[in-house]
Amino acid sequence: MTLKMFARAGVALAALALPLAAVHAQEVKPAPVADLVKRVDIPYQRFTLPNGLRVIVHTDRKAPVVAVSVWYNIGSKFEPKGRTGFAHLFEHLMFNGSENAPGDFFEPLKQVGATDLNGTTNYDRTNYFETVPTAALEKALFLESDRMGYLLGAVTQEVLDEQRGVVQNEKRQGDNQPYGLRQYKQLEGLFPADHPYGHSVIGSLADLDAASLDDVKNWFRSHYGPNNAVLVLAGDVDLATAKTLVTKYFGNIKAGPKTELPDAPIPTLPAPKSDVIHDRVGAALVTRQWVVPGLNDKDAAALQAGGSVLGGLSSARLNNALVRQEKLAIQVSAGVQSLAQLGIFQVIMVVRPGVDVDTASKRLDELVADFIKTGPTADEIQRTVTSAVSRRISGLESVGGFGGKAVALAQGELYSADPGYFKKQLTALAAQTPDSVRAAMQKWLTRPVYNLSILPGAREAASDTAAPQKPLVSPPALKPANSRAEADPAVGPVANLVFPKVERARLTNGIEVVYAQRTAVPVTRALLSFDAGAVADPADKLGLQRLALSMLTEGTKTRNSIALAEARERLGAVIGTGASADRTFLSVEAPSANAYGAFDLFADVVRHPAFAPEEVARLRTTQLAGIRQELTNPGGLAGRVLPRLIYGPSPYAKTGSQNGDAATVAKLTRDDLVAFHQAWIRPDKAKLFIVSDRPLAELLPLLDRELGDWAVSGVAGVKDLSAAPVQSAPKIVLIDRPDSPQSLITAGQLTPVKGSDDLLNYRTANDVLGGGFLSRINLDLRETKHWSYGAGGGFAQTEQLVTYRINAPVQADRTGDSIKSLQTDLKEFLGDKGISDAEFTRTINGATRELAGRFETADAVLNAMLDNDQYKRPDDYFATITQKYRAMTRDQLDAAARRAIDPDKFVWVVVGDAKVVRPQLDSIGLPVEVIAAASVPGAN
Repeated sequence: MTLKMFARAGVALAALALPLAAVHAQEVKPAPVADLVKRVDIPYQRFTLPNGLRVIVHTDRKAPVVAVSVWYNIGSKFEPKGRTGFAHLFEHLMFNGSENAPGDFFEPLKQVGATDLNGTTNYDRTNYFETVPTAALEKALFLESDRMGYLLGAVTQEVLDEQRGVVQNEKRQGDNQPYGLRQYKQLEGLFPADHPYGHSVIGSLADLDAASLDDVKNWFRSHYGPNNAVLVLAGDVDLATAKTLVTKYFGNIKAGPKTELPDAPIPTLPAPKSDVIHDRVGAALVTRQWVVPGLNDKDAAALQAGGSVLGGLSSARLNNALVRQEKLAIQVSAGVQSLAQLGIFQVIMVVRPGVDVDTASKRLDELVADFIKTGPTADEIQRTVTSAVSRRISGLESVGGFGGKAVALAQGELYSADPGYFKKQLTALAAQTPDSVRAAMQKWLTRPVYNLSILPGAREAASDTAAPQKPLVSPPALKPANSRAEADPAVGPVANLVFPKVERARLTNGIEVVYAQRTAVPVTRALLSFDAGAVADPADKLGLQRLALSMLTEGTKTRNSIALAEARERLGAVIGTGASADRTFLSVEAPSANAYGAFDLFADVVRHPAFAPEEVARLRTTQLAGIRQELTNPGGLAGRVLPRLIYGPSPYAKTGSQNGDAATVAKLTRDDLVAFHQAWIRPDKAKLFIVSDRPLAELLPLLDRELGDWAVSGVAGVKDLSAAPVQSAPKIVLIDRPDSPQSLITAGQLTPVKGSDDLLNYRTANDVLGGGFLSRINLDLRETKHWSYGAGGGFAQTEQLVTYRINAPVQADRTGDSIKSLQTDLKEFLGDKGISDAEFTRTINGATRELAGRFETADAVLNAMLDNDQYKRPDDYFATITQKYRAMTRDQLDAAARRAIDPDKFVWVVVGDAKVVRPQLDSIGLPVEVIAAASVPGAN
């Protein structure tokens, strides 16, 4: 089980407030937001090499890891006509090796134990990032510098063709989702055709086809020099070390042409404009959009605050009116996408099924107009700022990755010439007033609006098509060119993981408390785990648990849904719910300064849900709409079918879709919800897990005050797991989803492995087969054949059973071939082509060296504590896992995989356009069953 509770964080912050036990929770007011902002800091130092490379260094000794983040001042806004998608295509090419480090870039980084490893492209920039053990920093800098200064000798026609195919399948995968075509139409509607922000980042299939080898090499020469880049090192590193290593590896790279910002004026439409497109969606989606100033503008903070009050908060104006009160929509949001040179302010409404779209749209416009006229209240702004600051604190616990400290520093330097600009943004947001927000909204949102609606119907034919795929030619196996003076450095010893000490205690009523301390940020995370899960959903009332959990955060006996939302926001708290196969979760996260109020609120949610009849009716309709949306989504359709084929009559078949069956959800009553809560959300089924900067001795009295007198009431629920699983005979079930540009292939098998077994050997073996980017399945379908953007497989564990499943989105015309390739990959791996010596070495090196990065955050520690407890592993399981990895042998891993996986028993589910896919399946040798999307289990 992996539970992502909340956003992440990691900032240098001073301790907040007095000891928690000093005051009763109900007497504590939220910490002043100004105090929270003052305590957010990311100290940094900087220097610039003679070649123009800007380097920013932040020291954080909490873990022996360093985030390496390289940001290039090149994104899609720099692309000329006919070259759309070039920046993103080059992001892919730069992962395929360089002159002195040929081959896949993931290979050496996997060997050193890199985590948070990826690259992204947007309108404004391209970035590459990885978090590595301190001992591997020099290796990472060698690799990054080699692809900056010594790339082109490794970019061949074969590599270009390979990654062009991968990118085109990435585009198809996005387009294949419900509402997937919206982005193209909205850019067309908002911007002139020649505007730098007027085309999508991924570009057009035709432009990608037209890219020649000379084109892409010239693109690199023009934009990827050191003087066009920012390098951030954040973590277990100091300035002196950074200067020495960065100068050594980047200092000899020559400066290139300077990329100048394009002229990107903020366009204003001459008059309101409306467009309508049709797609196979479960509900109509209505948008209102304006182009506004970017993140450096004086109005940026006011627009951010206005968007949050209008549609970003749980208690936002639009959410309260359209969703909660008038019930015209099932979802509504508003906010500004702040880019470097401009922004896009969007209001998005998903219309409640059965409601007239024009009626809902008219009411939406009235509410937006009224907000522009009257503006927010001071309390709404305070809740907005507190929520934003809390997210920032939580979101910066990681030194790197998609949103850690390196990201904040690099973005500030690249977009604003100030690594600390994130702090100025928070300060500006905290300074907003009702008048300043109202003025900005009136200035920018009274201009002509662009209206785009996506209505249910047949998907409109695509005009962007790719050329026929060329015959597959594998890239040449290059050797290091030795084209630079600096040698490829070795990696020093990596220390064993130091997992935090786990403490245990009990509340007065017997609830066990499992605690670990992490002091990187002043945040407290608490999670109640109940022995329930999807298997506790009544067989004749599937979807009951999901509805009950969604109701818990929509009102208590003393707070209605709006009051509850407002209370959370004033504290900067996030309360969440969820369920795995065997457990049900309620969680809370808040700045530790507000832990009092957060615990009080959390206990109210857990213990005293109102289940107000009008809210039951509203949330029931929302869940039914969610089922309709599932039936238009490839993953949702496959998820409803595959588990039932694997588990048969077993209760674990209920894990397929926790939204449940439409017919039963429509009949659920308030009494059903009350009964479920009484049977399963109760203290005798609960354990409380906590990770906090505050010591357990300080937290325990608070928790005991809020939960210690919680007594059992009524009869406890009992899981009936007596029905044994019976897997379907091998076959292919094709779910017809017309007009799909891709097919989603899923497959699975019930293994003989028991849920109580330790899966470490099995999962380590699967790292080679299907568990990561370098797995055989992914390399075959993505890198060798470029039929997919990404594919893989893995073991899924419940308390009783273990399955093996494969997931592979592929281009539609290669569906049958892809199934055959997967079958071959499986049989070869389980036959005479088991794990090679090189694969074994890479896997063990990566598994042992990545541990410090893997458990850098409190969320990761909390997940580990939950798993250890559920699967009855010792609290120090991960503290001793390095020795377990080092004791493994290649033969042991091969034997584990062969014992668990049998490809001849696989059942396959394919979601795609039957008229394209069905003829491809005859030669596979399995029975084929075709069903309509509307006929999947639980649809009616």
